[in-house]
Amino acid sequence: MLKKKTLRDVPVNGKRVLVRVDYNVPIDERGNIVDDTRIKESLPTLEYLLDARARVILMSHLGRPKGRDPRYSLAPVAKRLSRYLNREVKLAPDCVGEEVKKLVEGMKEGEVVLLENLRFHPEETACDENFARELAQLGEVYVADAFGTCHRKHASVYLVPKFLKPAVMGFLLEKEINYFEKAMVAPQRPVVAILGGAKVSSKLEVIKNLIRRVDKLFIGGAMAFTFLKAMGYNVGSSLVEEELLPTARDLIDVAKKLGIKLYLPVDFVIGKEVSDSTPTRVVPWQEIPEGWMGLDIGPVSVRLVEEIISDAQTIVWNGPMGVFELDKFKHGTIEVARLLARSPALTIAGGGDTDHAIHKAGVYHSFDFVSTGGGAFLELLAGKELPCLVNLDDEVV
Repeated sequence: MLKKKTLRDVPVNGKRVLVRVDYNVPIDERGNIVDDTRIKESLPTLEYLLDARARVILMSHLGRPKGRDPRYSLAPVAKRLSRYLNREVKLAPDCVGEEVKKLVEGMKEGEVVLLENLRFHPEETACDENFARELAQLGEVYVADAFGTCHRKHASVYLVPKFLKPAVMGFLLEKEINYFEKAMVAPQRPVVAILGGAKVSSKLEVIKNLIRRVDKLFIGGAMAFTFLKAMGYNVGSSLVEEELLPTARDLIDVAKKLGIKLYLPVDFVIGKEVSDSTPTRVVPWQEIPEGWMGLDIGPVSVRLVEEIISDAQTIVWNGPMGVFELDKFKHGTIEVARLLARSPALTIAGGGDTDHAIHKAGVYHSFDFVSTGGGAFLELLAGKELPCLVNLDDEVV
């Protein structure tokens, strides 16, 4: 990883600091924020800037609006953030334009302005240069602190730090990168990766990269059935990506050649359909009947995970072990979350579903680190470069 400058490396006293945060938080139909974790995670950066009497200009997106849509306004975020910072956070009428420019120019030291949803303008996702330049003119320093959008080549993430210098990492982004490096670049070994989720196709690059970096890899969730079928076993009506069977066989061979221990579940909770009303059974992996599908890992597989991580020094987890949104099929995922929470190893987890499962298991605070970005976390695990880092200032060594 390229070493990038952080907030500590640049003077911010009294300056207009433009901070790209990730306030893409779930909001219900009544306009209430359901989970404000991402807002809370941004507070160390904001408090540092306010202690330096900076003029703080925040920019974020929310959802995927088609043009200007009041349902996607950041007004609830401004209200919640005002409470956390114990000062008024003004919501700008837009993120660009004369009115916004005047509002920002009139800011006093220690004031906070939140720009309205960046995605009200299609130029944001189109990575439009003129839009980026207009945003860049609002600040004197750029701070990247939106790990959740780091994998997106969008104007506020990729281009603004090209036009506004200095451009540095905020404390949340710095923390995300540091924990990733502890897990993948210079880890304490043995390293165990636990991957779940539905499709091998969505995690293929991750598996290819991890198989060369970890000591043990456990593949659960519906992804396991593509591997089991590739090995010649019957998996009933379980989800299989037929076109990836040769790829799965190749990955199994690569693991053997590299001496990496690749594990799959040994039993499953099966049902006839994805529903809480379906009849269920627990069967060994060789005995899934036709017309039934695996929807969670079984109790013996949970014990297998316990054994796999028993000597681990570093554990990385991404993806649920089954359809954990349904009560009948949540136990494997919840039990894995609890096992990892009890482990003395460095435990790092990432991904929206994984985050949700950890909260559901009530063990969020027992993990060493839970990443705030699903897509960005996967991009790092796949060994890819994050667009948000490209145009930040390099640390002078």
